[in-house]
Amino acid sequence: MTPTTRRGALLCALATGATVLTPMARTAPAAASAPAIAFGPCPASVPAAPPPDRVECGTLRVPLDHRHPGGRHIDIAVSRVPASGTPGERRGVLLVNPGGPGGSGLPYAVTKRAKLPASVRRSYDVIGFDPRGTGRSAPADCGPMGGLFDSPGADPVPRGRAAERDHLAALRRMAADCAAATGDALPHLSTAETVHDMDAIRTALGEPRIAFLGVSYGSYLGAAYAARYPRRVGAMVLDSVVGPWGWYDFDLRQSRALLAQREVLFDWVARHHERFGLGGTAAAVRASYQRVRDGLADRPVDGFGAAGFDRAVYRALGRTERWAPLAEALRAYLRDGTVTGMRPTAPFDGADSRTYEAANRAVKCADGPGPDPDRLLPDIRRLRRADPQPVLTGVEASVCAFWPHRPARRTPLGGPDVPPVLLIASEYDPVTPVEGARKLRRTLPGSRLVTLYDDYSHGVFASRGNACVDAAAAAYLVDGAVPAADVRCQGPGLPVPEGTPAG
Repeated sequence: MTPTTRRGALLCALATGATVLTPMARTAPAAASAPAIAFGPCPASVPAAPPPDRVECGTLRVPLDHRHPGGRHIDIAVSRVPASGTPGERRGVLLVNPGGPGGSGLPYAVTKRAKLPASVRRSYDVIGFDPRGTGRSAPADCGPMGGLFDSPGADPVPRGRAAERDHLAALRRMAADCAAATGDALPHLSTAETVHDMDAIRTALGEPRIAFLGVSYGSYLGAAYAARYPRRVGAMVLDSVVGPWGWYDFDLRQSRALLAQREVLFDWVARHHERFGLGGTAAAVRASYQRVRDGLADRPVDGFGAAGFDRAVYRALGRTERWAPLAEALRAYLRDGTVTGMRPTAPFDGADSRTYEAANRAVKCADGPGPDPDRLLPDIRRLRRADPQPVLTGVEASVCAFWPHRPARRTPLGGPDVPPVLLIASEYDPVTPVEGARKLRRTLPGSRLVTLYDDYSHGVFASRGNACVDAAAAAYLVDGAVPAADVRCQGPGLPVPEGTPAG
């Protein structure tokens, strides 16, 4: 977006009744009251920025417990891609977070920035960071985690009293493993502490305020920062919003949305029967799906069983571009018994997976009191009554029922003093259902919701390639133009798989 078109967008916003976010005046770096981050070369895990941009990395020491700044400290890994525009175009820094909890944000400054509108790239230094417990920021390690990494793993959907007892026992072991391996640091691997780390990054960079772009769990992190430091928020885009529920209740909502999405997937595969050969009706496709899962549960292939299958399905349901590869993988297994197309890729394999899974549970369980243990089995049985084959992979917060450090209250999100925030959601996102964005908006006065209708994927801004969404977010970030009302954008609908005959 050129300066002329930016002015046009701003005038258009004013003409249509939109407000302009006053804190978004162009800023030069302020004098820092804390040591600046010494930026230098990045580790190999961070990709190079496309020329002429550059990426640089450093670390910032922060207290493990911000209430006791004189105690133990940890290092937070930070990355930066400087703004590509002129000094006059600079708006400040844009912290970004890819989600999780447990996702590494250090490379995200490069990968996400490459997808941002040019006007945003010209206006902001994009700042990535590994939240505490992830990546290179005091990575969490829970050890065996109750057998989570066993190969093949136990069936994640317990059937029968004995399997249910084993399921609860595994959760207890997971909680005990995390407590033993992480020790005194465990209650401090939390969103609330990460919020303080974010503000320490702001201070170290010498910025009076920060802009923030958070996706999925990143939306929860951003809303928590806004609740704690409302006057230090410049602009905030929360994409694919986690609703303001406790983590366990959110996980259950997600599991129900995944079941609805899977029905859409079965129907879509059936309508492309000539392409995939899994059945001409949704019921027939479901039967093919169940044959694959039953077969892997009974006879895992090279350590890949029911647990691996459910993880592959969970991942595929969140992005429609993964539907065709999943259907092809189901067909390949039924045809020749191979599972190559279902095996995980980073960060869901290897050592990164162990850190991700440990940090995911540690953060969720540090963010609130968790469920009562007596809820777990009735909730599983309720999901099985809704569908005999639920997808329980995302119900990670069930372990919080047995966590050794159970907070008395949930992490606060939003608040009346927060400047207007832009929330973005996909109408049929099963990972962060749109109802969460609508509910969170009520805690953020003056905020607006941009909804991509007729879309079924997780992650929207600078991800789905939708001009309507991207233009609204860019005008907000660059010019501070808050839409006069919620924004409706038309999505792409369901994909047409490659190789489908025309007409």
